[in-house]
Amino acid sequence: MKMPDPDKTILAKRNEIIGAMNKIVKKDNVIVEKKKLAVYESDGLTAYKQLPLIVVLPETVEQISSVLSYCHQNNVKIVPRGAGTSLSGGALPLADGITLGLGKFNQVLEVDYDNRCARVQPGVTNLAISKAVEGNGFYYAPDPSSQIACTIGGNVAENSGGVHCLKYGLTTNNILGLEIVLTDGEILRLGGKHMDSEGYDLLGLMTGSEGLLGVITEVTVRILPKPTTATALMVSFNSSEAGGKCVANIISAGIIPGGMEMMDGPAIAAAEAFVQVGYPVDVGALLLVELDGPPEEVDYLIEKVSSIAEALDAISVRVSENEMERESFWAGRKAAFPAIGRMTPDYYCMDGTIPRNKLPYVLESMDDMSKKYDLRVANVFHAGDGNLHPLIMYDANIPGELERAENFGADILRLCVEVGGVLTGEHGVGVEKRDLMGEMFSEIDLNQQQRVKCAFDPEQILNPGKVFPTLHRCAELGRMHINRGKLPFPDLPRF
Repeated sequence: MKMPDPDKTILAKRNEIIGAMNKIVKKDNVIVEKKKLAVYESDGLTAYKQLPLIVVLPETVEQISSVLSYCHQNNVKIVPRGAGTSLSGGALPLADGITLGLGKFNQVLEVDYDNRCARVQPGVTNLAISKAVEGNGFYYAPDPSSQIACTIGGNVAENSGGVHCLKYGLTTNNILGLEIVLTDGEILRLGGKHMDSEGYDLLGLMTGSEGLLGVITEVTVRILPKPTTATALMVSFNSSEAGGKCVANIISAGIIPGGMEMMDGPAIAAAEAFVQVGYPVDVGALLLVELDGPPEEVDYLIEKVSSIAEALDAISVRVSENEMERESFWAGRKAAFPAIGRMTPDYYCMDGTIPRNKLPYVLESMDDMSKKYDLRVANVFHAGDGNLHPLIMYDANIPGELERAENFGADILRLCVEVGGVLTGEHGVGVEKRDLMGEMFSEIDLNQQQRVKCAFDPEQILNPGKVFPTLHRCAELGRMHINRGKLPFPDLPRF
């Protein structure tokens, strides 16, 4: 008996899926050409690439519902994607799955100043929310460095933070409601404009779920009045260890800045060369501290923070004199990632979180690792909450350098867990940290997490291959998923 050609079988299945999608969305919104698919082959973690089977760009919630319903009925895998700024491979496509692009969901639907909230579609950028309400003196507090590009749907999926998360919280602290589409096409609303929801905290469960539980189609966010006064201090030290001690002493004194960020020498030099905002380049560390509130309170806190820094032999303490200068202080920090990109062919941006008092030890250990792996590393951190962003510089064209960078990054994350921290602060697990989940969680922990996934996605079609190092079948939670190589994707032809 002649067996069917597997390539022809796959091609026929692909054509069947394309035909079905053309009936749900406009034909122009189904991308099938290889050159156009290449736009979606990776997210911000560019070390991993994979052409998607096809890309579908819906324009309505009903279309998303129909796409998911079809995938559910026909066992077709699907990967939701926003702006593709994820740094953990969370939006990495599947060779045998649909990539569902949400870029057309880019409208601010409603601003309700009385209830201090706004309803927005998932493709609205983080910064666009603040721009939409700034004329009335409001803003949206979480502000990742990529806020000009990253979208609110992706922020919810990864529970993103940003410069001001120390005082104002992460995404989970700043959203009130979600509209989501489940894998069978059901449209579900969680929360709303009210402060608290009844029943289980499904809103909290969806935040940080990395696209594994449902597709976000609308977000209700909190908006806040802009502080009366905001002033930034730029404090320089001879070493990152001294800067880390200053961070710990500021928090120990009961001071909660609006934002507190730190950069080491290599990051300072890169940022200053890129944006030229007056950073001192002959120092070991730079600490940016923003204090906001009533003018009297801010003046008092400036004196307190300055005294703490000077007691630790700070080289300089510079206070912003106006709003333009305050924004320039932050411009360098927010440009740190692209600034490093100008210095090296490739870089690997890590994301681990540690107790603040462990910062000097971890920084010293990372310096030792840099020598061990013979790779440069620049450090930028959300210093106030211990969220590290080491940037490991490498050249993928040199054999072995990518592997060394990955091993270097894995050692950093193991160290974070070892000192009482966690694998990720805001970038998520995705593909990048998936195989390190066992460093932090037991098999029982991981099985329980997968049971939650099974409750939402029993067929395991939504963003499979992410987060869990070993995938169990929902019916059994016992059979093992076969991991072929570094990435969890079958060896299918690329179209």
